[in-house]
Amino acid sequence: MTDANESALRVSPGCVAPEPPQDLITRVANRRRSLSRQQYVDGILRGERAILAKAITLIESSRAADREMAEQIVEDCLPHGGKSIRVGITGVPGAGKSSLIEAIGTYLIDQHKQKVAVLAIDPSSQVSGGSILGDKTRMTSLSSSEMAFIRPSPSRGHSGGVAQRTREAMLLCEAAGYQNILIETVGVGQSETAVHDMVDFFLLILLAGAGDELQGIKRGVMEMADLVAINKADGTNLAAAERAGTEAQNALHYFPSFASRWTPRVLTCSAVTGKSIPDLWNCVLEHNALIRANGWLNLNRQYQTRTWMHEIIQQQLREQFESHPAIREHMGALEQEVMEGRTTSFRAARTLLEMYSGPEAAKAE
Repeated sequence: MTDANESALRVSPGCVAPEPPQDLITRVANRRRSLSRQQYVDGILRGERAILAKAITLIESSRAADREMAEQIVEDCLPHGGKSIRVGITGVPGAGKSSLIEAIGTYLIDQHKQKVAVLAIDPSSQVSGGSILGDKTRMTSLSSSEMAFIRPSPSRGHSGGVAQRTREAMLLCEAAGYQNILIETVGVGQSETAVHDMVDFFLLILLAGAGDELQGIKRGVMEMADLVAINKADGTNLAAAERAGTEAQNALHYFPSFASRWTPRVLTCSAVTGKSIPDLWNCVLEHNALIRANGWLNLNRQYQTRTWMHEIIQQQLREQFESHPAIREHMGALEQEVMEGRTTSFRAARTLLEMYSGPEAAKAE
């Protein structure tokens, strides 16, 4: 957020959110809608970062009026997207994801003269619901470039640490002319399937000496990785990183082959020294050339749009369910009965679903 009023609505990590004045909430909401649908679209297509940021804020809003406008904007921008390279980036905590992303982004801007958008998904604070890591503050060099757009967003508990509207934000960034979209996930051991289902290339960042306790985190996600990068391969850690790279390469041989016909790789790199950053991106480009040539890029994106459709259905069904008058009236009481053991979760869920569907639907079963 760049506006002072919107900043007033944010809360520092670990602090209980005070109730903001209603007039302030109204002013911020009205200011978000001060642009027309066409003004939003035109600004995005011109690559105006301020308008792009406002549009993504609109996308992330839970207000019904904002959602309607956001969906219209995304639909208008869809024909102008799809031309970027979409890279998902994950890794265990402490692997240096943000530092490596900054190194990649800086390399693309300086050496390839290409624009970079980073959608950095932070874990949500359980107190305020906001981001608690603040990736933008950790990518100071990249964020200062006019050719970079960095958007930290709270995951709000979504599977794999992927923010609810990340896919839509990615499409708007593409329409704004960003040739490379880097999506950083939380990387805390949750399923990373969600981000894998919206990108072309999946990068897993590991580090040497992580210990056996992280093997459970790594194993599932390694099966999806197009490239495993062992970061912090510098100084006294260089030898350990090389050993870890060899071990990772051996592990990849046990995983199923990819439908894209790509053979996953491993490399060692350093975000600090810049070691192997060009090699890493050349791997991304080689992968992109392969899947474009064999048709997998188009086919995979078709599958991803189908997945997106199902996600929208599930999300809207849930919203309709939770806003149903009967559900809102009885949900609390049934939750209490479940917690106290006076009814089962199955029976309570069935009761609520029958309330939602109505008596006719219950008779039809």
